[in-house]
This record gives sequence, C-alpha cells and structure tokens, in this order.
Amino acid sequence: MKPEFVEASDAALVVSISRYEQAALAEAYRRNAGAVYGLAKRLLSDHARAEEIVQEVFVRLWNQPDRFDPDRGTLRSFLLAQTHGRSVDMIRSDVARRRREERESLAQAEGGYDLAREVWDMALAGHVREALEVLTPGERAAIELAYFGGRTYREAADELGEAEGTVKSRIRVGLKRLRSELSAVGITNGAE
Repeated sequence: MKPEFVEASDAALVVSISRYEQAALAEAYRRNAGAVYGLAKRLLSDHARAEEIVQEVFVRLWNQPDRFDPDRGTLRSFLLAQTHGRSVDMIRSDVARRRREERESLAQAEGGYDLAREVWDMALAGHVREALEVLTPGERAAIELAYFGGRTYREAADELGEAEGTVKSRIRVGLKRLRSELSAVGITNGAE
C-alpha cells in the first residue's frame, strides 16, 4: 500500500483512480468494502450475491471514477448508493424472473401437457438418440452443432475445421439417414 493513499481524501483517491492507480483503488476498497458488502448482504440475504455486488461496485468505480462528485458527499455514501441501486435491480430481476417462470408453468399446465405427452416425448428423444448412433462421427458432429448447438453452417464448419460445403453435405446426408431410421420405427415428420 502506498503511504500517500492511506491519508488521501476521497477526492484525491478518485482522481488517482481515474489515472489508473491500482493502489488508490485498493485503498478505496480497504476503506469501504466492508460497508458495501454489509449493505448488499442485508438487502440480498445471500453471501455470494453480496460479493458479486461488491465486485460490480468497485469495477464501476474503476471504469467510471468521474461519476463520483465529492461536493455531493463522501465516497462511502456514493458507493453505498451504488450498492443499494444494484442490489434493488437484482431483487427486481429475481422477482420478474420468478413471475415469468410461474406464468410459463401455468401456461404449460393449462396447455394440457399431460403424462402421456411427457412419456411420448421421452420415447421420441430415446429414438432420436438411437438414430444418431447410426450416423458417421462427422455427420453426427455436424448435426449436433447445427441443430442442437444452434450454430450456423459456417460456425459449425469453423468449429469442426472443415469446409462449409463439406459440413452442409454431411448434415444433408445425416438428416436423410436420420429420417430413414426414424421412419423404420414408425416416427414420421407429419408431412408424409
């Protein structure tokens, strides 16, 4: 720790932080991290998430030191206001996520998703896994990346280290083979 920062005012610390003085940030952290953590922990009731807030608040101070105005209060009050705001945002996000999940769950239940449908989906997934086993490794890898991994043909080709045309061809041949395997066990795509 640089001795000049131990005695420095909040304004001087923040000026040094704006000049990318890591020791100044370390001193600001030493002085204020306990209070920031305490507030976040009290609001969130979660140790790990409180630590996440502490990190975000000090990273924000490092990246945007000019947001602190010493004429409006102390660095501690500024950091605690940042902590409060970020913690409330996190709580609101959690509440919104829970509500969305409840709505989706209710919609799924109201949609008539029943045990028979779930058993059918599991059986279908099993047949698809078995059908994938008959593909060559190149076909399977290309299909898994493109259809299950959400990659474009080009992304799949880059990841596999192959030409895009080769990957497209493997996917086309592999899908024909999958269709044939699934038709053999009585599963069709509905278009036939």
